[in-house]
Amino acid sequence: MKTPIFCTPERFRKTDSRRAQRLCHDKILAALVAAACFFISAPQAGFRAQPQTGATAAQQPDTSPLLSQADQVLQEMSRLTGLPIRAPVNKKVVSRPEVRKLLIQNLHTDYTPEQIHIQEATLRALGLISRSFDMEKFLVSFYTEQAAGFYDPHTKTMYIADWIPADMQKMVLAHELTHALQDQNFNLDHYMRAVRKDDDAEAARQAVVEGYATAAMFQNMLGGAQLSSLPSFDTVLGPLIRQQMAEFPVFSKAPFFFRLQALFPYVQGASFIESGLRRADWKSLNRLFTSPPSSTRAIYQPDVYFNQEGLPAVQLPRTTPLNSVPGLKMLDENTLGELGVNALLGQFLSEERARTAGSGWTGDRYIVYEDRAHESYALVARTRWASTEAALGFFRDYHTVLTQKYPELSPDPRSTAERFIGHTASGEVILLRAGDEVRWAEAVPSNQVDAMLKWLASLQ
Repeated sequence: MKTPIFCTPERFRKTDSRRAQRLCHDKILAALVAAACFFISAPQAGFRAQPQTGATAAQQPDTSPLLSQADQVLQEMSRLTGLPIRAPVNKKVVSRPEVRKLLIQNLHTDYTPEQIHIQEATLRALGLISRSFDMEKFLVSFYTEQAAGFYDPHTKTMYIADWIPADMQKMVLAHELTHALQDQNFNLDHYMRAVRKDDDAEAARQAVVEGYATAAMFQNMLGGAQLSSLPSFDTVLGPLIRQQMAEFPVFSKAPFFFRLQALFPYVQGASFIESGLRRADWKSLNRLFTSPPSSTRAIYQPDVYFNQEGLPAVQLPRTTPLNSVPGLKMLDENTLGELGVNALLGQFLSEERARTAGSGWTGDRYIVYEDRAHESYALVARTRWASTEAALGFFRDYHTVLTQKYPELSPDPRSTAERFIGHTASGEVILLRAGDEVRWAEAVPSNQVDAMLKWLASLQ
């Protein structure tokens, strides 16, 4: 799903749905570290990440202790993960305003107005944001709400925040310098760009990158103890991070899909890595970078990856009846994935229903069209499910989504138990189940309904 919602400051994301994730990474890392203190019951458990109030910490006159600490932590993380240090890591101690300036520069460097427009249009077509939602304004507010240090693979530099409390600094460094080791050994920029046309595969790789660094940070905190001796990351760490993130107003008020996908690579990613470590050791996890998971389903359900359960690709022909509609232009095509389905159902229905239904996802593909002159959008999608029962469940769920997305929706007499046709102010909607698949189209001109019905039913 082309939603600029994922968070990692490392500038190795493509211009697509997940790039903004790099921009909120610093905020989530702060909450992650604070949650870690509670999770492991460390002496510093009283620390809680606080939202930025506008005050700037005093500059430290001597940065050498921080630089020496970074060198020491890099050595520790190399020994822990087995990833060798292949080159020195540049280090720079920066103030809060300096980090904010760097992140804003990255946003304007990475995004063109057209790219932001495509992301906004896709989100509107999916019904996840309103027409008045200003993506660029939201992103600037979001990722500058709370700034912290980060590793930048482009400059090979670790930017060390000079205001981080001493009892928290080592954990931040452990996480970020693990990214430096990943970059030196596997080239993170290449790793992420290799799947630049598949949002779901990219989200899975992002979960590997962030989950690995998160798990390594925890392991470093534990010393000789093993991660397997702790409660599950997914069931314990997730609620703690969400509790910490509640301290940040912009994040708290963000749409559900944004919050879910922003936390996914840390919570589900760390749980995925934890599952891998129960099977083998840190060195064995190198395969995640040389033969990475191809979908978020593998992150949610680690057996899919570790048991090498393949998923046949779902194809959606680019030639649809909407191609002939005057004014409509194909804007984007991609994959929702289990994560995207969870985000969609979670926002319109409930997080619990999303978890239940999403686990049955096995594949999808969607196309978004835009009529820029009239600021309108059309959508065609095809999903595949683990069983006919799971498909029927999603058919019913998505019908409920449509009733919320289009309050004026009224059924067409041609609707049946497994085929729904409805009228909206934006055009016709068609939703049908075909065995283990659910297919649909939205904003279809009335004179194209029969052609679209036939086209959807004919998909092989």
